[in-house]
Amino acid sequence: MFDPTPIVDTIATAALFLSLAGAAAVSIIAYLRPRALFVWIAAGALAVALMCASALSTSVADGFGPLLTVLALTIAVFGGSPAAGTALQLAMGASVAPGLHGGILITSKPTTDAERQGLVAAPTQEVLRGGRVIGILERIAAAGSIVAGFPEALAIIVAVKGVGRFTELEAAEARERFIIGTLASLIWACAAGLVVHLAVR
Repeated sequence: MFDPTPIVDTIATAALFLSLAGAAAVSIIAYLRPRALFVWIAAGALAVALMCASALSTSVADGFGPLLTVLALTIAVFGGSPAAGTALQLAMGASVAPGLHGGILITSKPTTDAERQGLVAAPTQEVLRGGRVIGILERIAAAGSIVAGFPEALAIIVAVKGVGRFTELEAAEARERFIIGTLASLIWACAAGLVVHLAVR
């Protein structure tokens, strides 16, 4: 009796590599030239890669594991930042001004009587500085933990990031951006890592 499984696996493997390579290429473009369209294209290609990886009846050949991992980490690192930016834009628009060091400018709590009465504007301060670098490290760690089959590490990643940002989350704007940006970044990185985990299982 004819068994179509090898043919299906061959097609799924080819589609997996093509979609993953496409997602990696568009993720790099989205990182260099942030546009929501590029993020959606990369997200679509990543979704196709996830479906192909889950459709495989056996794992891909051992020699292809490192290539899949490199592609997935590329997607996680480069695509996560524009993905988080797109999520923030959808959720909050341009409601806060960007700072000079990658953070956002928020108004400090009034400390003088004049500031409390609205006679003098309260000073602004930049919070969530260095978010791009922190995001890159976070996504490398998240995708790597999924590839390695150790998702428990995600709790450590979130805890370290939360503790490091704790003192900056007093303002509502900072809390909202932190939650939305972190979740979008982690979901993106975990999806990229999950492709490899499913393909080499």
